Amino acid sequence: MASVFGVLRCGAAGVLALALALPAQAADYGHYLLGDTSAKTPGKVQPGLLLMGGGDRNFDAMRWFMQHAGNGHIVVLRASLGGEIGEEFFNEVGGIKSVETFVFKDREASTDPKILAALKRADGIFIAGGDQSRYVRYWRGTPVAEALDAHVRAGKPLGGTSAGLAMQGEYLYGAMDGGSQISPRALADPLGPENTIETGFLHLDLLKGIVTDTHFTERNRLGRLIAFVAKAESMAGRPLIGLGVDEDAAVAVEGDGTARVYATAPMAGATVVRGGFAKQAEDEPMKLDRVDTVGAGTGSVLHLPDGRVDKPAFERRYAVRNGVLTAMDTPMLVIHGGAGVEPGDLNKEEEQAARAALEAALRAGHAKLQAGASSLDAVTAAINVMEDAPQFNAGRGAVFTHDGRNELDTSIMDGATGKAGAAAGLHRVKNPINLARAIMEKSKHVMMVGDGAEMFAKEQGIELVDPSYFRTEKRWQQLQKALAAEKNAQASHTPLELPGKAYFGTVGALALDAQGHLAAGTSTGGMTNKRYGRVGDSPIIGAGTWADARCAVSGTGWGEFYIRDAAAHEICARVRLAGESIGQAGEGVINGDIPKAGGDGGAIALDAQGVAAFPFNTGGMYRGWIGADGVPHVAIYKTDKLPLPR
Repeated sequence: MASVFGVLRCGAAGVLALALALPAQAADYGHYLLGDTSAKTPGKVQPGLLLMGGGDRNFDAMRWFMQHAGNGHIVVLRASLGGEIGEEFFNEVGGIKSVETFVFKDREASTDPKILAALKRADGIFIAGGDQSRYVRYWRGTPVAEALDAHVRAGKPLGGTSAGLAMQGEYLYGAMDGGSQISPRALADPLGPENTIETGFLHLDLLKGIVTDTHFTERNRLGRLIAFVAKAESMAGRPLIGLGVDEDAAVAVEGDGTARVYATAPMAGATVVRGGFAKQAEDEPMKLDRVDTVGAGTGSVLHLPDGRVDKPAFERRYAVRNGVLTAMDTPMLVIHGGAGVEPGDLNKEEEQAARAALEAALRAGHAKLQAGASSLDAVTAAINVMEDAPQFNAGRGAVFTHDGRNELDTSIMDGATGKAGAAAGLHRVKNPINLARAIMEKSKHVMMVGDGAEMFAKEQGIELVDPSYFRTEKRWQQLQKALAAEKNAQASHTPLELPGKAYFGTVGALALDAQGHLAAGTSTGGMTNKRYGRVGDSPIIGAGTWADARCAVSGTGWGEFYIRDAAAHEICARVRLAGESIGQAGEGVINGDIPKAGGDGGAIALDAQGVAAFPFNTGGMYRGWIGADGVPHVAIYKTDKLPLPR
């Protein structure tokens, strides 16, 4: 037996604003009502569908829905929680006569006459979020599903958010196994049992031939939507399309199928996936040479059910290679010049020089990508520029060791092949990243150190310089200050405790080329006043540098902790195995694992879809990116805004 809830509310005229109908004795469900269901609907009821991506408080979209319901009577259906969404509709969105919410606990309530009567008289029906498998189990083949179809046929609006959107397409992901599918698993076996695609639920003409999905953020759900379309096509025997709605967006569809986007965040919108995929093999990862997607933004017009988009926000091409979704023809370059820089560390001229050097590095790498060169070429070119710039602790700007020498470390990795090269303890190699690449491409080894590495560099024609090339006055004075601090500590018999910042100083670059291949590289001058041939994470594959088919990372921070946590590899492992977005994975490692262990620093990360992340936990990190348009974007301090590409 459902609980009885009653609250008295008064409107402007002082009339009773709340009534409560008792549920039928045979069914167990929650029932909440705000307003007066007997009041006359003030406006004209019009057909429409509201497809909300799952975010909160998209009030402009909700007002569109209420207006299409004639600002009359709304019925909310859900299978969890209580009447909260109805309270928001009535009290915050406002402008309607009543909101009645039914919370289903089982399938029995789907035949309850009071619920069916409410659905029949409703001017608008809204399906809340939650677990869509409950909706399928509770409603498919019941009078409730028939009532929803009849409501739309009668020219009345239907809306839904999150699961309430996902279940409206002709084909839908039902989550029938009790889980929530992630893109890597979905693409690893698109026809497999975890992609629980359902049909025969609702029959909405404007969503015929469409598979819907929600909570699109950072495109990390795009892979699973593509897999859903593939499985649905195997069931339908005809081409379908996918429609994914960003978490901060809603698609409002008029009765004629034209739709516009309401967004609560910049660049939020919807993504149309063109189906008609090649037949996929059972128990095998997806393989597709081409997947076309089109974005609908706030300035676009989307046409349903055919999926045409006027004034698209973007048009992107992808491929799926052995279950890995990869962006094609959308080159991207991401760089860092080291974490640990703090406000006040640089004067105006130094800051300007650093920004100029970052921009020059981005342009150098971008020029390679625009010319059709590989991601490896772009990474090498960008790092060469930063190694030549005295503003960064790498190459020309390397810091000094305890004995007054410059000691350089570096590494590079090719995500397409898994090959890597690294070198440590260098004193004469002008651009260490070039040696790392030569080791990767022209030797049987991964890492070389010291004199042997420089002997190999000479054999390969890599430029060597006199060690004095690396001497800069600023770095020399930093060493003198560190030596003085060490001497004072020894004299006072107190341990010298270095801040994490003392271990920072690195440059790095990541690139995604037009063929969808990733690469990563890192180069460093080590730490000021280091002894005993100390080596940090920068030349260690998996610690400071990593690239594979779906993810690339370059770190900058307290190397000992990055080594212990295999930080760069850990970020990419979370993307591959846990299905985390590149942003989630980067935050979890750099702002979770590393500080928990006692370290700090930052990283840059880039995935195969061209999504970049810049996690760091210091006052600043030299960083930047450049995309297909060739416009460099750079930042230094945490307070600097660095808009990311959509």
